[in-house]
Amino acid sequence: MFEFRCVCLRLLGLAIVSTSFLTLPARAGWAVVKPGVSDEAAKGCNSSEPASYPKTSISNGQVNAVVYLPDAKTGYYRGTRFDWSGVVGCLAYKGHNYFGVWFPKYDPYLNDAISGPVEDFRSADAESSLGYDQAKPGDPFVKLGVGVLRRVDDKPYAFSTTYPMIDPGKWTVHTGPASVAFQQTLKSPIGIAYVYKKTLKLDPREPVLIIQHELKNTGTETIEMQVYNHDFYVLDNAPTGSEMVVRFPFAPEPKEPLTNGARIDGKELVYDRELQTGEFVYTHFSGFSSAVSDFDFSFENRKTGVGVEETGDLPLSRVVFWSIRTTICPEAYVHLKIAPGETAHWSIRFRFYAK
Repeated sequence: MFEFRCVCLRLLGLAIVSTSFLTLPARAGWAVVKPGVSDEAAKGCNSSEPASYPKTSISNGQVNAVVYLPDAKTGYYRGTRFDWSGVVGCLAYKGHNYFGVWFPKYDPYLNDAISGPVEDFRSADAESSLGYDQAKPGDPFVKLGVGVLRRVDDKPYAFSTTYPMIDPGKWTVHTGPASVAFQQTLKSPIGIAYVYKKTLKLDPREPVLIIQHELKNTGTETIEMQVYNHDFYVLDNAPTGSEMVVRFPFAPEPKEPLTNGARIDGKELVYDRELQTGEFVYTHFSGFSSAVSDFDFSFENRKTGVGVEETGDLPLSRVVFWSIRTTICPEAYVHLKIAPGETAHWSIRFRFYAK
């Protein structure tokens, strides 16, 4: 249960001035946020979804963002593909928006009814989930950042399937003016257990969002997996077309042929025409090295000069690219192998700009 002072403030309808640390029942997997979203912090960043979802806002005076919070009963996202923590509903800088609703249909259990720089934890081969391939139908497996799930059939793992939830673990949330920290503690019946911490914080001086991760293996099994950030960039709701460019520090080599007017021009991915509804571009890229410096992608609207640079502090293990008319997603994978008792740390940095 959370502190009595927080309950009183909520009943009185007052804003909590100091930061608060709220711990919720593990059984329910709930997250509770400071009451209300500050009008100032959310300036230029009003979510198009109903305000009933648990959320908070962060601001450094330059960047304003609305962040949805994990809640097994009323959370904005309750699917079983993406990490429930750190879902950015909107982020604004200098009057421009960088993330938002890109999908045509909303359902909290739909695998990709989600926005912002969200993450998907996969198995070591990046095709499945922890313990899924060893499980029989009816047996448990683990989706990190989501919980203990149940395998339903003999089919291979499918990210589009919403698997039954067995245990969402115990979530805690710590909110501050320019940051929000999440912690999920989970113990499964298959030897996989962990304490996962994720913090979204805005740099005090620059238009930069930093996502910090800490994962401690508290179980008996080694945790080996690949994780990627799907990005779901939406620049001012402009359609994907010839004004958009994605830049890499290496010359990307597409495994699957690029379609619908997309092509590689040196170290850039460009479009010769605007994508129409129903059209997409999808491929795996090679051409990157084991140097951390290759994890440095930029996405920009060349007409408006609005863009974002994304960098990471681990080497790339895989690069997938996907885009449709409403969003562009350069997906950077990194590899993690954590023995029992060990802890891994990694981070991603997003620098927003508007020329």
